[in-house]
Amino acid sequence: MFRLDHKIALVTGSGSGIGREIALLYARQGAHVIIADIQQDAASRVVDEITAEDGHAQAVQLNVNDEAQVQSVLAQLAQQHGRLDILVNNAGVSHVGNILETSLDDWDRVMGVNARGVFLCAREAVRQMVAQQPQGGVIVNIASVAGMIAVDRRLPYGASKGAVISITRSIAMDFVQQKIRANAICPGTVHTPFVEGFLKKNFPQSMDEERKKLHARQPIGRMGEPAEIASAALYLASDEAAFVTGSTLVIDGGWTAK
Repeated sequence: MFRLDHKIALVTGSGSGIGREIALLYARQGAHVIIADIQQDAASRVVDEITAEDGHAQAVQLNVNDEAQVQSVLAQLAQQHGRLDILVNNAGVSHVGNILETSLDDWDRVMGVNARGVFLCAREAVRQMVAQQPQGGVIVNIASVAGMIAVDRRLPYGASKGAVISITRSIAMDFVQQKIRANAICPGTVHTPFVEGFLKKNFPQSMDEERKKLHARQPIGRMGEPAEIASAALYLASDEAAFVTGSTLVIDGGWTAK
């Protein structure tokens, strides 16, 4: 169950955190995983982890905000493997600030990676999935509960993740006849290196206290773990989810149910 044998999967931002866990799990389930990250060294380390477990993976350096680079990487992968079965749009950045605390550069940076990057990667993936024989594939977009509800001082992040949810639904409806499924995952706060970096940067004197607050704002009493998001991404990519498209899967410890 939930096997991905012989599938070609591209996971963006998979040098660490949620993306890394998704890549590791996909490889364990039989996929050949392309580890795409803006940091080549991080991508290569994940490939080493996968190959140490006798899995199949390769690393590519990818800035998802660069149209020419996205087009080049997707074209090269299609030429090398003949098809693309799964795309996971996981790469993302954030910014702490309300509208008065957000510069145009802040806005452009967050929207550039989180919304434009998803658009670019999904567009080139859909182009390949439509052209290949047999047609079809799966797109899993990592959105956020911040795209569904207001989160304090997360203006551009929330806007970008709302865009990801909308992009997901549009692709799902526009290409259902071409056997392309698209779904989004909306995590709550997940305990990743990204979160630890956020705490260190913004609360260097009170990291423990702020970490406790992040745990507490989910009714279940803790932050999520990357592996828990990866399990959902595996299900959505698998044949067992063949009837699931245009959906938004919320994994937030009860946060949005309050």
